[in-house]
Amino acid sequence: MRRVILLVLLCLGSGLARAAKAPSAALQVPDETAIRTAIKAQTDAWNRADIPAFMQAYENSPDTTFIGLTLRKGFEPILKRYQESYTTREQMGTLTFNDLDVRLLPGGCGKAEIALVTGKFHLERAAKGEAKKDDGIFSLVWRKGPQGWKIVLDHTS
Repeated sequence: MRRVILLVLLCLGSGLARAAKAPSAALQVPDETAIRTAIKAQTDAWNRADIPAFMQAYENSPDTTFIGLTLRKGFEPILKRYQESYTTREQMGTLTFNDLDVRLLPGGCGKAEIALVTGKFHLERAAKGEAKKDDGIFSLVWRKGPQGWKIVLDHTS
């Protein structure tokens, strides 16, 4: 009986040690690819002047946060901010992202549950509305949930 208990404890300890390690590169690839695919979909939506489709990358939650010149909390206020700041196709222009860095952070079970994404944005456009900035940097916090990877915090400056 002692041997069985010892064996069970050894197996549990081994499993916990593996879970504490960061996920392997092979496990990270699908998650990073999913995030990069969502960012590409955002870019495509923006460039066809489709703000609701652009917003699909954000978690539809009252806790989703956007920090820019002001702080907006909640999916609907963030959507409204984009719609009020970019009222025409000319104001939206063409969006590009570059210098993207995706960093996956493991949760308690060793699987990636949070990701930090940083990068730069550039808008090539013919007109400006409320939003005056054409270039800047951003940091995004993504969370993996039932609907996949979604932005829960966007800090753009």
